[in-house]
Amino acid sequence: MDIETLLTFGSRLIILFMCIPVHEFAHAWAATKLGDDTPRYQNRLTLNPLAHLDPVGSLGIFLCGFGWGKPVQVDPRRFDRKHTMRGGMALTAAAGPISNLIMALIATIVHKFLSGAALSSMNEAIGWLLLICHAFITINIGLAVFNLIPVGPLDGQKILSYFLPERINAKIDQYQMPLTIVLLTLLTFSDLLDGPVGWMEGGIFWLMQKLTFWADPIVNSIFKVSL
Repeated sequence: MDIETLLTFGSRLIILFMCIPVHEFAHAWAATKLGDDTPRYQNRLTLNPLAHLDPVGSLGIFLCGFGWGKPVQVDPRRFDRKHTMRGGMALTAAAGPISNLIMALIATIVHKFLSGAALSSMNEAIGWLLLICHAFITINIGLAVFNLIPVGPLDGQKILSYFLPERINAKIDQYQMPLTIVLLTLLTFSDLLDGPVGWMEGGIFWLMQKLTFWADPIVNSIFKVSL
């Protein structure tokens, strides 16, 4: 198996057994914190991948690179009185992409230390770890951006609905299925979304580098290299 194929399927395993479980757990954790125990009763308040993987969606991810996890069921009527149902749903939805961005941020710090170690020792094993770490960062940023697209059933739609008037939300709900089909068609057969999505991913990657600026002098002092 060549390196490119190995990285492709390795990345898909990372999505299945790390990124999706953390993403779905974040939804469950947020809903529980807001007062809804539905995810706890359904055993979704766990990082066990088996609790969050959808069989068809997982197969799609592994074979084609496109799929989905098992959605976390939330009952907004159970949210505490400090939050409206729409506000609670927006917070619960936002927790998923935020978890991916947090993982990307942590991995960016790890990547900087691995880069320092690689430059100082030229160790092949560290080189492989760098590739895995970079893939992990890219995957999580990609998942965060994709899930923030404001079309149902993605998280972005629930977040956007908090800021829109009820009549507009009703129209969006009415046409959600056609909008979803259009989105899937564009993602599958067109490169129309590649530009905006790529721009957002690049912007977040740049931001991750800036937020972890403090790690650079530490790496330089430890490994006697310059990042």
